[in-house]
Amino acid sequence: MNAPLRFNEALLITDRAFHPLQCIAWAHEGDGELSLTVIDRTSTRTLGRKRISTAAYSDPLQLAAFIQQTRQELSEVGIDLAPWRMPD
Repeated sequence: MNAPLRFNEALLITDRAFHPLQCIAWAHEGDGELSLTVIDRTSTRTLGRKRISTAAYSDPLQLAAFIQQTRQELSEVGIDLAPWRMPD
């Protein structure tokens, strides 16, 4: 996957990257940044929050690195995630 990602594609990829948890993502008007919030399956506990620039989430390599880093940070605090890899 080398072509730039559209917003909706980035949303689908990030959603799948944090299973079995939920990932809520939205765009900020004006700057176009993407905000991600990872929450538990009961929607009662926020486990992490991040923002990623438009340039970073539209680049598959940067998005993959961002997701891997965020997954690693969650793992370091004891949160288990399903295996994941960036789609081709």
